[in-house]
Amino acid sequence: MGTIDADAHVIETEETWTHILPEDKKFSPIAVDQRGGPGSFWRIEDRTYQLQNIGYNTTKEAREMTDIEGRLAHMDQLNVDTQILYPTLLLRALTDRAEVELAITRGYNRWLADIYERGKGRLRWAAVLPYMTLDAAIEELKWAKDHGACAFMMHGTENFRLPTDSYFFPLYEVAEKLDMPVCIHAGTGSLQVYDYFASDVFTRFRLSAIGVCGNLIYSGIPKNFPKLRWGFIEFTSAWLPFILGDLVIRAEAEVALAKEIPDHPIFAQIGFAPKAMGGTQTMLGDNNIYVACQTSDDFPYVLACAGDDNLVIGTDYGHADYSNDIEAMHKMASGGIITAETARKITSDNPAKLYAL
Repeated sequence: MGTIDADAHVIETEETWTHILPEDKKFSPIAVDQRGGPGSFWRIEDRTYQLQNIGYNTTKEAREMTDIEGRLAHMDQLNVDTQILYPTLLLRALTDRAEVELAITRGYNRWLADIYERGKGRLRWAAVLPYMTLDAAIEELKWAKDHGACAFMMHGTENFRLPTDSYFFPLYEVAEKLDMPVCIHAGTGSLQVYDYFASDVFTRFRLSAIGVCGNLIYSGIPKNFPKLRWGFIEFTSAWLPFILGDLVIRAEAEVALAKEIPDHPIFAQIGFAPKAMGGTQTMLGDNNIYVACQTSDDFPYVLACAGDDNLVIGTDYGHADYSNDIEAMHKMASGGIITAETARKITSDNPAKLYAL
């Protein structure tokens, strides 16, 4: 399969919204020219959203997908065979109305399907779904699967629901049958959560999803969907020792409690096998969870805790925050603190498994 950039981005433009379905046109975002060029701000209903985090180490044409040949050529320079595309504007909630969410997500997905068709199989993508209307989300997932999507994106919160909410279980059943992983990407799927943590970017975009990973394992939800894979994208991997270590402590405490009070209800809640007490290296694999690392991570520390079979890496192509490392593939291949075998797993083998490529 070659090297796989597990987290790359597109920048939404006016071209994006030309793909909104005719019956949804009245909900199209409107570009607001406040910086000498359209697209810096988008008007959606009664709110205006700034398009931020633009990575100027890429060309405008490449990150906005108006020059797909140029983007593919740049990928060749970066030693990237395949990119998995995630949005920019849609990393945050844009509405609390179901019909508007449906219009925007369907339009975005059709834009990405068009990009996939022109990308020679190298530009795969994660679908964005209308979670307020679960039946529509399921139908959109099926459509996306048929048009080049290899995952679907969730946030750490979707409105006031976590991805562990049983509301989403019918969607997960379909995703499992379609071989489509759930990829939880840094961002916020709730207007209220976004506004509440307006001055706290870390909590707003990252912290809730890190907790979701621990809660998935603790609750045993992955065991209910044994073939479904879960990705945690653009959070680094530095938090894994804390989360996985905390689960071991919980397991030890609950097993001890069960011995004291065998019928205590808390023991029935434990979702992972007590064998976790013997270590943390199998926890991700046992639950089909993959985590995107960064080249700045403390790899000896992370690998000692989590192993190397469930880590992937992305360049954050098109963005400019601290997750961006456009040379990530070159750096991983150059060796040093990780072995060539581990580098191959992280850049190729593991993301191929996550995205079923």
